[in-house]
Amino acid sequence: MAVTTRILGRSGIEVSALGMGCWAIGGPWAEGSQPLGWGAVDDEESVRAVRRALDLGVTLFDTADTYGAGHSERILGRALAGRRDAAVIATKWGYTFDEATRQATGHDASPAYLRRAVTDSLRRLGTDRIDLYQLHLADLPVSRAEALIGTLEELVAGGLIRAYGWSTDRPDRAAAFGPAAAGATAVQHNLSVLRDAPELLAVCDKYDLASVNRGPLGMGLLTGKYTATSTLPRDDVRGLAPGWLEWFRGGRPAPEWLRRVAAVRAALTGDGRTLAQGALGWIWARSGRTIPIPGCRTVAQVVENAAALDRGPLGPDQFAEVERQLAALRSAALRGADHAHWPAPALPAVHP
Repeated sequence: MAVTTRILGRSGIEVSALGMGCWAIGGPWAEGSQPLGWGAVDDEESVRAVRRALDLGVTLFDTADTYGAGHSERILGRALAGRRDAAVIATKWGYTFDEATRQATGHDASPAYLRRAVTDSLRRLGTDRIDLYQLHLADLPVSRAEALIGTLEELVAGGLIRAYGWSTDRPDRAAAFGPAAAGATAVQHNLSVLRDAPELLAVCDKYDLASVNRGPLGMGLLTGKYTATSTLPRDDVRGLAPGWLEWFRGGRPAPEWLRRVAAVRAALTGDGRTLAQGALGWIWARSGRTIPIPGCRTVAQVVENAAALDRGPLGPDQFAEVERQLAALRSAALRGADHAHWPAPALPAVHP
């Protein structure tokens, strides 16, 4: 059964059930010598990809001010020019950066910086409001995050943002905005068939928050195009993977994750879906609150992912078969080489 729209938590904002992640279209940027982008990017193709996504019914576009040191927001704004009212824009703040050198420079969790950051994002995006504004500092202490709520509520009242949320994989952080923040409507967190997040989904259920899912395709592993011999270029964040990036090591897919992809491939594609479409269907079947935001930088990627909307969630029998395969893999992992990586890999630190 097709699934085309979902409600963005308690905001009441209707969005497409599939979003487009815009990290990759930011192009190169770095923290010192550590690349944080996905390598060189064709801005014209990025613009075409965003516009094609909108044509195919994708209305939610998720970016961050730090992606490409502002470049992703600029490209997204350019692509949506003249069609702004058809789109729902989500962006993030908290990291500091130098646009001229495309270098990450640190972070700032102060209310004053929040006010500057939202103004700068509005300028780069070429819009008068941000639909979903997300705190990007995953590990910020709860007390410091709560100190931002008053400013966020003022921004809502002033019409600069419509709603806000937190991008974090830590349930205690996600829960902090639930009872205390009237305008909070979403948690952005990792979720994929390779890595479930039951505690975060429970927080979303408890507080009526949307579950916006980054990493729904395992940074490309669930597209099926990578093998044990694949090598990513060193200007790609996956090619010189920092410690918080779990899917790749030494510029190659981590073998324990490739084994998991192989284990669920047949179940995800059994009804004719591509592997990526099956992975997205699993997420929709997992919860009625989920909104996966796979990253795209080409029209072809957009077209394949958008076709998953017509397929909809996995059916009950197909979902159950995927879960059976995962349960068997879990048991084997606990007896073998994957013990350190299953069932709960280390949480990422502060990037992306």
